[in-house]
Amino acid sequence: MELDVNLLEKATVLVVDDTPDNLALMSDLLKGNYRVKVANSGEKALRISHTGTPPDLILLDIMMPDMDGYEVCQRLKQDPATRDIPVIFLTAKVAVEDERKGFELGAVDYITKPISPPIVMARVKTHLAMKAQADFLRDQNDYLEQEVTKRTREVMAIQDVTILAMASLAETRDSDTGNHIRRTQFYVKALAEKLKSHPRFAATLTDHYITMLFKSAPLHDIGKVGIPDRILLKPGKFTPEEFEIMKSHTTLGRDAIAHAEELLGMKVEFLSMAKEIAYAHQEKWNGSGYPEGISGDDIPVSARLMAVADVYDALISRRVYKEGMPHEKAVDIIAEGRGSHFDPDMVDAFLELQEQFRTIAARYADSDQDMEKKKEQLERQAGER
Repeated sequence: MELDVNLLEKATVLVVDDTPDNLALMSDLLKGNYRVKVANSGEKALRISHTGTPPDLILLDIMMPDMDGYEVCQRLKQDPATRDIPVIFLTAKVAVEDERKGFELGAVDYITKPISPPIVMARVKTHLAMKAQADFLRDQNDYLEQEVTKRTREVMAIQDVTILAMASLAETRDSDTGNHIRRTQFYVKALAEKLKSHPRFAATLTDHYITMLFKSAPLHDIGKVGIPDRILLKPGKFTPEEFEIMKSHTTLGRDAIAHAEELLGMKVEFLSMAKEIAYAHQEKWNGSGYPEGISGDDIPVSARLMAVADVYDALISRRVYKEGMPHEKAVDIIAEGRGSHFDPDMVDAFLELQEQFRTIAARYADSDQDMEKKKEQLERQAGER
């Protein structure tokens, strides 16, 4: 973007005066260099200023009937559409107080009559040049803001695609379908929105936090990529030894995300939250969970939210080796876990939102085709082993 060197020659100057002779005098003076418009009243000046091609500068008389120049200037400066048009008072009022008032109302200059044509032309040229530069900088700033917004959207989109790609990597080796990722995202968001005004959570669950939570939630089971197929795909109950290996998916997930941060060479907010969720979403309120057996408020809020969402979805969802549990029974199990498995206040929020959870589950339900594809995939993996 470059400043148009011919901009001043194309400028339009509006002359406002109730005296025809003064309008004629100023028109003759200016028309050799600028496009000139005239108005013989304040009302007409305002109408011209609000057209599709407003003037670049206004020469404004003060002493006019009905609406004086001061009021015209005030109304121009109060309107976002016209406030950037420079106003030069051109008046017979010579008192210092009159000049002070003009500048307070937003005028850029104050010229007294009788005028000196060279002075008027010099000041008009100066203020038009200043306006042209200000317009250029404003346009440049708008352009840069648009570019920043565009680049930010692109970066965010790349982040989202990367997260879903990483999450899908874990999903391809698990009995879950990709819709599990979407459902848990919306479950945790619904819970967080419900709890953000709760005294215990208001300081944490800001709008920004909830956005980061939604973004990072798909990575909660990323550590399953490190679990052997013989355990990950086992439909029956784990042996104690197998369960210990399965539990390691929380640590594997946290470490994988931490490694990604190391490769980036910087801390990334949503990845920090993803580490929390991946590592601690299997912890329980009473301390009987894993990997560390922490309890209560020592468990990160993000992980506590995911615990409710993940268990609910595991209960109601079909797998290639089982049918899903009815919504009502899953709700009862979550309620029974209040104060033992889950944060009590989060369970209370869940119970109030249970119909919203049911709606989310239906919206992102696994189709028969999804289940058939997953079954074929798992059978193929089993055959390769």
